[in-house]
Amino acid sequence: MVKAINRQKRMTPEEIIAKAEKVVIKVGSAVLTDGNGLDRKVVKDLCSQVAQLVSGGRRVIMVSSGAVAAGIGKMPEMSSPRTVPEKQALAAIGQGLLMRIYEEAFEEHRIRVAQVLLTRDGLIPRRRYVNAKNTIKTLIDWNVIPIINENDTVATEELQFTDNDALSGLVVNLAEADLLVCLSDIDGLYDRDPRHSPDARKIDLVERVTDNILASAGDDPGRAGRGGMKSKLHTAYMVTSSGLPMIVAGGRTPRVLKRLFAGEQLGTFFMPARDKKIYGRKSWIAFALERKGTISLDSGAVTALTREGRSLLPVGVTGVSGRFLEGDCVVCLDAQGREVAVGLSNYSSDDLKKITGCRSSEVMARIDKEAVRDEVIHRDNMMPLK
Repeated sequence: MVKAINRQKRMTPEEIIAKAEKVVIKVGSAVLTDGNGLDRKVVKDLCSQVAQLVSGGRRVIMVSSGAVAAGIGKMPEMSSPRTVPEKQALAAIGQGLLMRIYEEAFEEHRIRVAQVLLTRDGLIPRRRYVNAKNTIKTLIDWNVIPIINENDTVATEELQFTDNDALSGLVVNLAEADLLVCLSDIDGLYDRDPRHSPDARKIDLVERVTDNILASAGDDPGRAGRGGMKSKLHTAYMVTSSGLPMIVAGGRTPRVLKRLFAGEQLGTFFMPARDKKIYGRKSWIAFALERKGTISLDSGAVTALTREGRSLLPVGVTGVSGRFLEGDCVVCLDAQGREVAVGLSNYSSDDLKKITGCRSSEVMARIDKEAVRDEVIHRDNMMPLK
């Protein structure tokens, strides 16, 4: 007798939001600021909504921009900073004010907050990444809301996050959260830029962040920040590839958080790209580490990595690009140049070029080393993206 397979029904966006217990809320600069710096009324209102989520049993982690804008509020003569040192100096001036405003707003609800400043290069060493993860976990266990921002005063331009969008995606992994809510000056993803096309149509649901969707977004930054919709879509790609949902909604929409968690459809909901959530080491490899090069694969290797959960062998490699060392993070591409996996290479780019397309038995004859590995990338050090 053939038994029917009991397939688990896929949850709707409303059901996913209702079940989310640990939530990361990212607030962009344009949401928090007006022409004179920080808009205290907006901050107070958002904190009140977050307090309601907390009183309802949810645990919240905030990723907040606004330090530079707060600095401009104290130094209006620097309203148009041009250089990186000027922006970093304004962030140093404004960071304390930003936290003071948050502290005062949350104190009305008897909620404690903590400032956590991170940099991209500070999350690359595995030990420091784990330390940041443990600090955030401890704060959450103490019922303290972590308010996370990039440490703008020391971050170099080439290693900066983009308006905290990418940072919020990493924080979802650090906090092992269930949902990312990105509050922006635009109330969702549109088929065209609504700032230039009045008849642009908002997209309520994105089943999967495809290459076409990534290519369709503009680079124009928000009113007060560095990031645009493209940076938010790259974050959505990062988060949904880890099996987690994300929402982009208008941060100045009245009672936006209260309405979202009451089940009202607002903004754009990005569905998880996989059933199982991936936290920890694999997400760290895929999204925290700097990618040093690319490896092109044949169709059989793509299937082995993405469908069968297997390691990458030399026989499936068709090309190598960039210069990287053994242990560096690399991206695996299919024949169309699409990203299919990210992982740590067991071979340098020079050695990998020597064994491209080889069977495991042929590797020893091609590389002059006492010990070689069968796998180019072991599955334990790889995260599939498809």
